[in-house]
Amino acid sequence: MLKNSLVLFSLIFVNLVASQVFINEIDADNPGSDVREFVELKSTTPNFSLNGYVLVFFNESNTSSYYTYDLDGFVTDANGIAHFGNILVSPSPIGTIPNNKIQNGPDVVALYLGNAIDFPYTTSTGTTATLTNLINAIAYSNSNTTVATNLMSILNLSVSTADIEITNSISKSIQRKNDGTYEVKPPTPGVNNDGTGVALNYLSTSMIADNFNEGQQFTIQFSTSVPVTSNLVFTFTLQEGNFTVADYSGTNVNTTTGIVTVTILSGTSSASTIINLTDDTIYEGDEETHLVLSTLPTGYVKNNDNIYIRIYDNDFIVQSFGTPLNPTYGLVTPTIPSGYYDSLEGLSGAALKQAVQDIIANPLVRLHSYADIWDIIRTADQNPANSNQVWCMYIESPMAKLDQQVGSSIVGKWNREHIFCQSRGGFEVSSNDSADGINFWSSTSAASVVDGVSDAHHIRAENGQENSSRNNKNFGTTTSATVYAGPSNSQGSWHGDVARSLFYMAVRFNGLNVVNGDPSEYLPSTTTSSGNIGDLATLLNWNTTDPRDDFEMNRNNYIYTWQMNRNPFIDYPLLANYIFGANFGQSWSASLTSQNPVQNKIVVYPNPAEDYLIISGLEGNAIAKIYTLTGQLIQRVEFENEIKLNLNCKAGMYLVTITNGSQTTTKKIIVK
Repeated sequence: MLKNSLVLFSLIFVNLVASQVFINEIDADNPGSDVREFVELKSTTPNFSLNGYVLVFFNESNTSSYYTYDLDGFVTDANGIAHFGNILVSPSPIGTIPNNKIQNGPDVVALYLGNAIDFPYTTSTGTTATLTNLINAIAYSNSNTTVATNLMSILNLSVSTADIEITNSISKSIQRKNDGTYEVKPPTPGVNNDGTGVALNYLSTSMIADNFNEGQQFTIQFSTSVPVTSNLVFTFTLQEGNFTVADYSGTNVNTTTGIVTVTILSGTSSASTIINLTDDTIYEGDEETHLVLSTLPTGYVKNNDNIYIRIYDNDFIVQSFGTPLNPTYGLVTPTIPSGYYDSLEGLSGAALKQAVQDIIANPLVRLHSYADIWDIIRTADQNPANSNQVWCMYIESPMAKLDQQVGSSIVGKWNREHIFCQSRGGFEVSSNDSADGINFWSSTSAASVVDGVSDAHHIRAENGQENSSRNNKNFGTTTSATVYAGPSNSQGSWHGDVARSLFYMAVRFNGLNVVNGDPSEYLPSTTTSSGNIGDLATLLNWNTTDPRDDFEMNRNNYIYTWQMNRNPFIDYPLLANYIFGANFGQSWSASLTSQNPVQNKIVVYPNPAEDYLIISGLEGNAIAKIYTLTGQLIQRVEFENEIKLNLNCKAGMYLVTITNGSQTTTKKIIVK
């Protein structure tokens, strides 16, 4: 059942037989993101082994399990308490359940004698709920009007209701009372629900920040809730993935194992240790590790654990070309194979469109898995200014590659944006989808429109929340319920990229079309994908006003190495007008739209310049932009035919790009 409601409803069953352990508390929903959910058990005797027990979570919609948690190896504490939950739950759970895993309900969580293997789960369904070996179960819901009726019938659960009011600041949980009934109140993970029991000493871990650069030093502080009565010695580790002992040091760090030892002296309540991050000269990419505390002595509890720390690699690579927001032109050479587009010469109309399709959907084109797209766009969409990041198209800013979405949460994450929406195209992800690399592919064709799901020419890295905002909308100049115009502060650096991607898709696959207006997502009176996306007029304009830049050309070059096809509308932007626009029916020639056909007739002088620059040799409207060699835009001016441009820049070397229609050239100038 989906997590989408604000009220929790509890139905309780205390087992048919007397047991030594039962479900003591469940928090199945949080205000905002679901990152502090947990299930708490209580044993009638302290320090009770949970070997031979398993937690099973059942889905009311199919009365089958959707998640199991084997409890072998876990022991309750001095108060008989053991809780299992998300890593942000405090005190720290003794076992971790992934974020968003516990469903809001109406569902059931149950405690059984057995193991996880007793409740197998397939891709279609889990194991049907059963009374066999059941110890205890709680049925709950996120609505006071919905009940897990089917599961309650199977498990013989009786009804006891309690509403949970959840606001944006207050969370509540279902808690067992001493008389065996349940109530709803603010969560109390890791302690008796009535506040009684053995007083435990809580160990807290803190740092001034959770991200650092290579070469930096930081302090980790540890403190107990009350002074220790004897020396408290514990350890922690930092190693994770490629982050090894070679990447850090410190006075208390074992140089062989990387284990860090900390001692809080008797009569005190705090200690600290200093970690020095190694500043190597190797580009490894940003890394993320997490601090994991060792098991603490009896009477001590981890208040927090599994603290994630990010280490930024300062040896990142900077490309010679600019970002889409500060573009450069003509610095990236197209890697077009010899003769690749020769068959287009002299063609027009439908014949021209078909000839383009014959090139980009030919039998040699490779189809990779949707999972492979992650690897493709991590390189294709890499931020030119920092190889540790990807450039997110709509928000026009970079995000760390480490923030790739891997779970269900999109907050602070980037993911894969289909410019031609999946629902509009009818694209499907294969049931056996997995990443298998550049050397493995399958065949594809123009008729296999479902293959559009993993065509990298229209899939971009994007901020997850902005991707959600775009949803399945058409493109246009004003945002509405069905039209996407970008974030409110958008500078339009993605406009041309979107247009050329959609032109590609409308030729690459049969049944996909770019049309005028605001077409419906589905065919009339059906849920069948329409295959249409708009707005053609807007996209044709964007193709002109946001000319292809070096970032886009580099992307085209890289995707070609995977798919063995190119986006012809990046190589020849004017081609869009001959297939979709005002030049339809006219004969095509590559000479009309080469990368820099204006190169031979344009004149830029004086060079070196001082106060002004004259640009001549053009016909019609043009745009001149002056950039620093690092890609920073200094000046922009629109003119017709010729201009005397007054310079507003310091002495140095600059790049001047001149765009005339779809034609762009770049020249270097020196300002004295």
